[in-house]
Amino acid sequence: MAHQDWQRLFLQAKQWTKEAGESIRKSMGDTFEVHTKAHQHDLVTDVDRQTEAFYKDKIRESYPNHRIMGEEGLGDDVKDLVGTVWIIDPIDGTVNFVHQQCYFAISLGIFHEGIGMVGIVYDVMADEMFTAVKGQGAFLNEEALPVLPKVSLEESILSFNVGWVLKDRRLETLVEKSRAVRSYGAAALEIAYVACGRLDAYISFNLAPWDIAGGSVILQEVQGQATNYKGKELTFLGKDTLLAANPHIYKEVIREIHE
Repeated sequence: MAHQDWQRLFLQAKQWTKEAGESIRKSMGDTFEVHTKAHQHDLVTDVDRQTEAFYKDKIRESYPNHRIMGEEGLGDDVKDLVGTVWIIDPIDGTVNFVHQQCYFAISLGIFHEGIGMVGIVYDVMADEMFTAVKGQGAFLNEEALPVLPKVSLEESILSFNVGWVLKDRRLETLVEKSRAVRSYGAAALEIAYVACGRLDAYISFNLAPWDIAGGSVILQEVQGQATNYKGKELTFLGKDTLLAANPHIYKEVIREIHE
């Protein structure tokens, strides 16, 4: 696809995301169904499914040759990233959506032949939209995000679930060496926060492609780094660990984890 085609696709995806966000906000005052999937931490609501169905209908109508990988399984059975694939999490942070009504996001990554071309992470309640088109920089709403500045581990704010410390005691060293540790419970937002400098690194052990696809495109545009826990390239085809970080502390965080 030519440059102008990607720009047109991005603007369309951005408009759809605004519409989806408005629909989610309107649903906040309604009673919605909540179901448990794999375990008590893994929730889904009818709003998740309705939002994914909204994207599915729009994409099928406008781009019938594109494939869809969505958390709620309403798209295609995607086994590779050949052609153009939309990777969608209709509500990333469903537990937050259900219990707190904040700190959740729509996450959308559009990949072409395995390369992330468009990234959108929309904090619905804060009305903050993080966006990027490959090679054109990253933005928070309409304001360009700068390349990530130099930072040391001692100055950094990291983010990971406190439960991960119980599973991997090596993270205790990062707790001790960093300035502070946070946990927001929404991977897409936490990657976007690294991209805009609110966080300096985000670590997780068990994320699906739709959790990270949109944020990874945005992070790349500010020269951030995103790999799995071992420093290997992400595949966006199955669950994996994640380290998304400011490039100036990335290697040090990897070293601390493995030592």
